[in-house]
Amino acid sequence: MARIPGGDGVSSTVVDHADLPPLRLSGRPRRLVPMVVAYEPIPEAVSLEGGSTFRFLMEPVTAVAVVFDEGWVIVDGGFDPARIRDRATRTASFDYENYTPIVPPGDPLVDQLAEAGLELADLAAALLTHSHFDHTGAARLLTPDQPLLLQRREWQHVRETTDARGNFLFRADLDRDGLTLGLLDGDTPLAAGLTAIDTSGHTPGHQSFVVELPARTVVLAGDAADLLDNVEREVRCGSTVGVDGPELADRAISRLASLHRAPSSEVWPAHDPGFPVWTGVIASR
Repeated sequence: MARIPGGDGVSSTVVDHADLPPLRLSGRPRRLVPMVVAYEPIPEAVSLEGGSTFRFLMEPVTAVAVVFDEGWVIVDGGFDPARIRDRATRTASFDYENYTPIVPPGDPLVDQLAEAGLELADLAAALLTHSHFDHTGAARLLTPDQPLLLQRREWQHVRETTDARGNFLFRADLDRDGLTLGLLDGDTPLAAGLTAIDTSGHTPGHQSFVVELPARTVVLAGDAADLLDNVEREVRCGSTVGVDGPELADRAISRLASLHRAPSSEVWPAHDPGFPVWTGVIASR
């Protein structure tokens, strides 16, 4: 395994995806376990280009376990609850006007994984759509042989950003002793029936995941499509990074919309408060 030395104060072990051992998964994806792990008030304009800056949506913060015949992976993971609940830590990293995240009692991510019968020892990897702090919380669950997979461009963005707070980053989630980062370059098959696809724009290295289940294909969009409106109306997300961000986000939403229209295929938006998958999770609790 070719490891890239951390250097420059980086504590995580950074590895090219091609040099990682195959993920500890057998067979193909058999089911998805959707989870709602927090909530956050977000102006519609952040999620939908041209949306209202006055109208706030109480958006779910979500994660999804992809369960194979043997083993499983998790896509995103919400917040680290300890950081949300400690006022000094929270305000130092992301306490903004009109924005305070809400985490239900307990540890919603760990609790829902346990309820689904998923053992952390069987977790093969965590897959990160992007580096915003409402997605990186699963990193705290990983051991060195359970890599966190993200796009190389996203890791470069994290490393090069001088204003972590202003860019919604909490570097400590991604940069700590005992964490292995696996870097991907664009569209990448990860296992049988599981592929990472480039949907950059919202952030420089945003990625989504195509999961081929026995009866249908589900695309976990991340924040390339916060809302079902994004894909059904083919309107990009309202928040992008970089001068080429809007163009890339337009390309990403066009790609996701095409996948959503394909037979036996559906896109799951990451933060839609009215999306049946997330409302179903909430109603069941």
